Amino acid sequence: MVSICVFSRTIAPTFSLLCAVWLCLLSPDKAQAQLHEGRELVQAELLANTTAVTPGKPFTVGVLLRMAPHWHIYWKYSGDAGIPTEIEWKLPPGWSVGEIQWPIPLKLIEPGDIHVYGYYDEVLLRQEITPPASFTGSTVQLSAEANWLVCEKICIPGGATVRLDLPVDETAAPAHEELFSRFERMLPQAWPADNVATANWSREGAELILRVRSAVLANHPVVEFHPWPGEGVVIGHPAMQREADGVIVRIPLETAAPSLASMAGVVTFGQTADGADRVGWMLDSEPTAPMAAAVQPRADARTILQFLVFGFIGGLILNLMPCVLPVISLKIFGFVRHAGDSRKKIFRSGLSFVAGIFVWFVGLALLLILLKNAGREITWAFQFTNPYFVLGMSVVVLVFALNLFGVFEIMLPQGASSGLIAWTQREGDLGSFFQGVFATILATPCTAPFLGTALGFAFTQSGWLIMVMFLAIAAGMGAPYLLLAAQPAWLRFLPKPGAWMERVKQFMGFLLLATLLFLLYVLGAERGLEAVMWTSCFLLVVSIACWMKGAFLTPTASGRTRAVVLVLMLALVLGSGAWFIGDKFAQTSLATTTSATLPSGWHPFTPARLEAELAQGRPVFIDFTAAWCVTCKFNKATVLDTAAVQEAFDRRGVVRLLADWTNGDPVITKILKQFGRPGVPLYVLYPGGKSAEPVILPELLTRNIVLQHLESVSPQLAAE
Repeated sequence: MVSICVFSRTIAPTFSLLCAVWLCLLSPDKAQAQLHEGRELVQAELLANTTAVTPGKPFTVGVLLRMAPHWHIYWKYSGDAGIPTEIEWKLPPGWSVGEIQWPIPLKLIEPGDIHVYGYYDEVLLRQEITPPASFTGSTVQLSAEANWLVCEKICIPGGATVRLDLPVDETAAPAHEELFSRFERMLPQAWPADNVATANWSREGAELILRVRSAVLANHPVVEFHPWPGEGVVIGHPAMQREADGVIVRIPLETAAPSLASMAGVVTFGQTADGADRVGWMLDSEPTAPMAAAVQPRADARTILQFLVFGFIGGLILNLMPCVLPVISLKIFGFVRHAGDSRKKIFRSGLSFVAGIFVWFVGLALLLILLKNAGREITWAFQFTNPYFVLGMSVVVLVFALNLFGVFEIMLPQGASSGLIAWTQREGDLGSFFQGVFATILATPCTAPFLGTALGFAFTQSGWLIMVMFLAIAAGMGAPYLLLAAQPAWLRFLPKPGAWMERVKQFMGFLLLATLLFLLYVLGAERGLEAVMWTSCFLLVVSIACWMKGAFLTPTASGRTRAVVLVLMLALVLGSGAWFIGDKFAQTSLATTTSATLPSGWHPFTPARLEAELAQGRPVFIDFTAAWCVTCKFNKATVLDTAAVQEAFDRRGVVRLLADWTNGDPVITKILKQFGRPGVPLYVLYPGGKSAEPVILPELLTRNIVLQHLESVSPQLAAE
């Protein structure tokens, strides 16, 4: 069955937003689980293996979870998707509780080749509790809060507060013996002696290999390895290869330290994949044999050069993206203004602008390298999936626009200016530098053709190659300005400075306001209309503060006036930020994609929907998109929404699913990575029929490309 849920690995903490996707309402008086279609999906009960508590004597308790038929919850490592069940104890002072003893899980394969590990029917999660040597009272109450995610065709979070009252006595009898004994047999056993089984680890590039030799395994038709990667390690799907004297398990390492040479997990075997006779051997992460030296994956030199060229071309194309054009226009305007200046001054201004581009890309590369080494998911344009980043960019764009309108001037402080008399050009160079940084920030969400493929390749390689790839992109984006600065003679083709420049400057302010409207649209797609309203209120206050700076913080203003105005400005900005952003904006919820919000013929993407359609042999087209993705919108307007393509979809019976990555959905993030893409757009066509192998379309679509691929869909299948 299908799990539509949050992946256990999150995206970068610096830019990511911790979103409360589910709110579980827990009753303090009794166990309460979620209902679905009038049916209780999970029943929770707290049990003990003793009839009484003896001071100082450990005993075992267990949270018994009974699931509705066909529904499941998750193991301590949920796999590609899901959330492990959590138990939080509320014990009297001096009491201690051990780790959860997890029974052997089942491996479930879900739509999109998603592997998860969990439990059907019922499971007892045992823990050992140790009371203090002495305590008062004739009875003791044990209380725990259990939270889980239960899934079938959909996933629903649930929780319950479970309690158990036990008497205090010097003698106690066993309780619930059959239940505790049954689930004790399902616990993984310690690894057997060397004469029964041996485990040897080795590392080959980005693959961890486990070789288990045991005659016991040869007598069981089903042998599996359930991994437990640990924090910061992202793995692919383990592949099992049977041998006469055992098995070989190959574990792809998507994100792991170069020194990783082994992994904890459970080797399970039995007559069937879900039989009660299954046995599990626990394998810790310590090696039992010498390890092969860790080797980083290496790429062919020709391949590297090819992708560097793609990165350079992608950087050039970034200059043409609508979201960056206003800032690029500012730089061209600067060239016009300095057309009559010395060649040295023009060249320095151009170098400063290009330096801003390189600094941003180098900083972003370093951040991604650190996150990759820390085991985080990294994707291109991940910052625009964070509503707070978009909000911050909205403030920056507004301030720049107000500056162009003449509401206030951006100047260095008087103290800094007096100390830099000899460096009269420093302020201009600094402005050019930050224009380069600003242009690059706005450009990064625009994943142009070639750029997504190049970055997808770089993210699978070592840190130095990621850095080289970003340098190639920076070189492509900065090349036009460096050439123009190095050849001032070309500036003669630009108009001479004059009074018209003030009008052009103001016009550029309107272009920045257009960019602000786009950013507000992105915020609305991420957090809804209410978020846009509170953001606009905050932007209004920022505008007032900018006006106050321009009107009162003048060189001729007295020190007292400047101090009072500065305090008022700070009070306005900080107070409105706390109220409108820290309170109102923070309370807005993530916007979700539903059938009602999609164009006719499109449906929200979920792994469950994909599985259901493919199970019936229907062709499926998936559009991975985001509200801030300009390339996505261009493809949609010029190709996907055209009458010819829509008619072809309908005629071929293609089910259209839209995967909205506006908020950085972690499920979609994982699928993007499985397809080798660092971001959107991504277009995938499952032709249906006997073979459901997906076809990946180019990032930049044409009607002919889509129509030709739709020809692979069987007309007979479409008719059915």
